[in-house]
Amino acid sequence: MPPVYINFNGEILPADSILLTVANRAFKYGDGLFESMRLMKGKLKFPELHAERLQKGMKALKIDGYSQADSWFLKEKVEELARRNKIKHGRLRLTVYRDAEGLYAPTQNKMAYCLEIQPLDEPRYFLNERGLIMDVYTELPKPLNWLSNIKTCNSLVYVMAGIYKQQNKLDDVFLINQNRFLCEANSSNIFVWYQNHLYTPALSEGCVEGVMRRVVIQLALDNNIPITEAQINPEILNAADEVFLTNATKGIQWVMGYGVKRYFNRISKALMDELNKL
Repeated sequence: MPPVYINFNGEILPADSILLTVANRAFKYGDGLFESMRLMKGKLKFPELHAERLQKGMKALKIDGYSQADSWFLKEKVEELARRNKIKHGRLRLTVYRDAEGLYAPTQNKMAYCLEIQPLDEPRYFLNERGLIMDVYTELPKPLNWLSNIKTCNSLVYVMAGIYKQQNKLDDVFLINQNRFLCEANSSNIFVWYQNHLYTPALSEGCVEGVMRRVVIQLALDNNIPITEAQINPEILNAADEVFLTNATKGIQWVMGYGVKRYFNRISKALMDELNKL
């Protein structure tokens, strides 16, 4: 059953409410950012990390009110909406945008937001039984600048990559940056296990600063798995032993194939076990 309610600027409203006008800056200019989160057993996972990233992004975009978007705010709003929708496990999206008039230059920097929830059946993270089949998407490299690490409302790179994925019947795609190095996947961060060492693209390579990326890096360190944030040539995909993706809603997803190359999932299984202990 689809969710009945959303939270729009603090008001619990029917999910099918018509709320935005053509003057909305998120619609006109992509002037905002969003946070994807996971609810398990009625509780928000990793609220402190999500709040830290959200506040950092709002501050970077000069959207006022970032100090109020703390972990208490996230937990309260998420858990309230989950109760109203009678959802215990779910996927959430919090969209924050600049509530202002004006053209490119806004008349003010006021914060506005919308929180949505979709139900999920799983009370924990599950590793995908069938590994993902992927390819490298090269038609539209991701630009490198300080916006690259933020989940902004301007998502055209990911939209075009998603269309490429569908047209080529792939499960996901690797994105490259403007220097042709590995950046991320369509909605996830990338980890590569190569010669008994774990690698992930550094933030300087333009990847989104994923919450699950941070969690998995710490889990690797805690479990004595050597890990390096680095500049990674896509050629490593032909020699790697294992490749997996991470995001806040799915946790860890292992990749089975890239071209004729096939991968294992030993490290991703071990890390998923540790993740579910948190």
